[in-house]
Amino acid sequence: MGFFSPGNSKLRYVGMWYKNISVMTVVWVANREAPLTSGSGILKVIEPGLLVLLNGTNDVVWSTNTSRSVQNPVAQLLDSGNLVVKEAGGGNFLWQSFDHPTDTLLPGMKLGWNFVTGREVYLSSWKNDEDPTPGDYTYHCDPSGYPQNFLKKGSDSYIALDRGMVALLVGHKTREKVLSIHLEYSQVWIWGDGKQGWVPFLLIPADNCDMYKLCGAYGSCNSQDSPVCGCLDKFVPKNTEAWKKTDWSGGCVRRTEQNCLRGNVFLKYPHIKLPDTRNSWSNVNMTLEECQNICSKNCSCMAYSNPDIRDGGSGCLLWFEDLLDIRQGPNGGQDIYIRMAASESDNLEKSHGKKGKVLFWILPLSVGMILVVFSLLIYHRRRKKALALKKKGRSGCSGNYKMDYNSGNCAEGFEIPLFDLSAIVKATNNFSFDRKIGEGGYGPVYKGIHEEQEIAVKRLSRTSTQGENEFKNEVIYNSKLQHRNLVRILGCCIEEEEKMLIYEYLPNGSLDSFIFDNARSKVLDWPKRFHIINGIARGLMYLHQDSLLRIVHRDLKANNILLDKDMNPKISDFCIAKICEEDDIGAMTNRVVGTYGYLSPEYAVRGKYSVKSDVFSFGILVLEIVSGKSNRRFSHPDHNLNLLGHAWELYKEGSSIELLDECLGDSCSTPEVLRSICVGLLCVQQCPEDRPSMSSVVLMLNNEGVLPQAKQPGFYIERNAPNGQFSSSQYAQSTVSETPITILAAR
Repeated sequence: MGFFSPGNSKLRYVGMWYKNISVMTVVWVANREAPLTSGSGILKVIEPGLLVLLNGTNDVVWSTNTSRSVQNPVAQLLDSGNLVVKEAGGGNFLWQSFDHPTDTLLPGMKLGWNFVTGREVYLSSWKNDEDPTPGDYTYHCDPSGYPQNFLKKGSDSYIALDRGMVALLVGHKTREKVLSIHLEYSQVWIWGDGKQGWVPFLLIPADNCDMYKLCGAYGSCNSQDSPVCGCLDKFVPKNTEAWKKTDWSGGCVRRTEQNCLRGNVFLKYPHIKLPDTRNSWSNVNMTLEECQNICSKNCSCMAYSNPDIRDGGSGCLLWFEDLLDIRQGPNGGQDIYIRMAASESDNLEKSHGKKGKVLFWILPLSVGMILVVFSLLIYHRRRKKALALKKKGRSGCSGNYKMDYNSGNCAEGFEIPLFDLSAIVKATNNFSFDRKIGEGGYGPVYKGIHEEQEIAVKRLSRTSTQGENEFKNEVIYNSKLQHRNLVRILGCCIEEEEKMLIYEYLPNGSLDSFIFDNARSKVLDWPKRFHIINGIARGLMYLHQDSLLRIVHRDLKANNILLDKDMNPKISDFCIAKICEEDDIGAMTNRVVGTYGYLSPEYAVRGKYSVKSDVFSFGILVLEIVSGKSNRRFSHPDHNLNLLGHAWELYKEGSSIELLDECLGDSCSTPEVLRSICVGLLCVQQCPEDRPSMSSVVLMLNNEGVLPQAKQPGFYIERNAPNGQFSSSQYAQSTVSETPITILAAR
C-alpha cells in the first residue's frame, strides 16, 4: 500500500497493489475522486477513529467515516488486502476497505446490499488507465429476486445478466487459485497462476446473446443460429412481421393461450440458461416436487426450476412474470418447467425426453387435471352465485347477515361485508402510488376514502407467497375477534383476480417506525411506551384466553403493531395465525413461518408452537420498546451480543436501567422501567413452561409485588463467537435473518 501515479498521470493516489505479481495491478484506490495535485500528502489515523488523507496544506481531501468513537485507533492492512481501522488491541472494525471496493473483487469481499445500513457494495471500472475515477461500467449483485450478478453501463442500460458467475468463479478458484476478479471497462479479468498474467474471464458483450433481453419474452438466443433469436418450442412470435425484420423486442407468446380454468401443465425445457430472476421467489429447502405443487396452485406462477443443479438438483425457484433473457444451447444450462395450456401435453413425451415413461405420467396427470377442473367449476359456481346475490344489495344480504367467503351464501354472525372492486378503485384513486402506505409479505397497503371514512386496503400481490389460506385466516379471525387492541376489519373485496382486505385506517402507522427511528422515537415518552406495552399485553391476553377462539398469532413483531391517533396499540396481520385448543400446549408444524428475531426456540427449530410462542415474541417486543433498539439489528461497541443477550447481562449485573432508550431522559419512572424489563426477560425464558401466561403478564406489569427471578433466555447469542460457539443456546444460529421468513423445519 502506498502513493502511486497511474500511467503517465502526474496526480497522486493512495492505493493497494499486489506485491508478488509481476504486472503491477492496483486493486483499491482510496481517493479515486480526490487526487493529490502535488507531490506531498500524508495518510494518518486520528481520533475518534478516522483514517484521513491530507494534502500539502494540511487540508483533508479524503476520509473514512464511523459512528463509533475509540481512544486509541489504528489502521492495519491485512494479508487479505482489507484495510481496517480499529481500536488498538481490539477485534471489531470501525471501518474496512472491503465495504468500499473499487474495480477488484478480492477473496473474502462480498458484493450486494446491507439491509441494515441500506448501502450497496459493488464494483466500478476506472474511467481509463490513467484515471481511477468511477467509469461507465459497474458490476452488481441484484437481490430483488433470486440473487444474480449483472454488468451495467450507466444508470439504466443492462449489458448482461449472469446467473452463473458465482458458481463459475468458485470452480475457477478451486482449479486455478484465482487471486481476484478485476473489472476493466466492459471486461472481467482473472489472474491465472499457470499463465502468470491477467486473462479475460468475461468479455461483454462476447456475442449478440449477451445483450439483455435481446429476444424479448420467451424468446431464446443462440449465437450459433442464424438468426440468433428464436421462440421456445410451442411459442410463436408476438409480431410476425417485426420478427421477420429481425426486430425481436416484442418477444414470443404461447401458441395456445394458457388458462387456469381450463387446466395447465408444466413442460420441461432442457439446457436453458435461467431467465432474469428479478421477479422470482426462492426457497433453498424445497424439493422439485414441492416447487411444482406451489407453482401449480398460483395462476400467476409462470415457471419453476431448481436454483442449484448440483447432486441432482435442489431448491425451488419460481417466476411470476414473463420469462426474459433466455439463452439455449446443447451445452450448459439446466432444466426449467414452464406453465402451458393442458392441450399442449400431447407432446409432453418429447418435451421431457422420457419416451418410455409417458404412460406412467398420463394417468396421475389426468386424474389431477380432473380434480383441478372439478374444483375450479365448484369455485366458479359459488363465485357466480355470490356475484348474483351481490347485485341485490351491497353484500347480497340484509340485516345482520353478511356474505360468507367460502360458499357465497348469507350466514348469520360475524361474516364481513363485501366491497365492490369499483368502490375500492375509486377510494384509492386506482391504487395510485401516492396512496401507498406500506408493503408486506401479503402485498401493498393503500390508504383510501370510502363514503367519507378513511380506510386501509391490503391488496394481495400477484407475486406474494401468501395466498388463499392466509386470506381466509385474515377474514375468519378478524371477523370473530373484537377488542380495542386489535385492528378492526371492515370488509373484503373478492372480484376478478383481486383479493383485498379493508381495515380501519390508523394514522400513526406501525410501532417500528417510531421506536427504531432516532427522530420519531422522541415522540414516545415513557408513559406512552408503558401504555403501548400494556395495550399489546391486553390484546394478546384476549387472543389467548378471552376470545371466542384461542388464537396463537405466530408473527408478533414491532411492524405488526399499529398505532391509532391517540397512540393506542392494535395488533394486526392474522394471516398465519392458528387456533389452539385449550389443552393444546404444543401443536406441531412442518412449515415454520414468522420473523427471525421474534421466533421462540422451540418453534423455530422443532416447529412446536403454542400461546407461549407469542409470549416469547412479546418479551422481545418489550425489550425493544424500552431500549428503542431492534433485537435483530442491535450492535454494541463492547461485545457481540444481540439485544436479548445485552439485556440479560445487564439484568445479571443489576444494571437493567442502562437498557433504557437514551432519548427518554427524565420522562420515565424507574420502577416501571425495571419491572417492564424483568417481565420481558421472564417472557423470553428458554423453556416454554417457565414463561408466564399473558394474564399473569398483565398483572405483573400493573402491580407492585415482587417479581420472580428470570432464568436464562432462549436465543441468547454471541455473534462471531470463537469456533462457532454460542453463549447459551444451540438454536442461536436461527436468529441471523433480517427479513420475514418462511422456512421448512424438520420434525
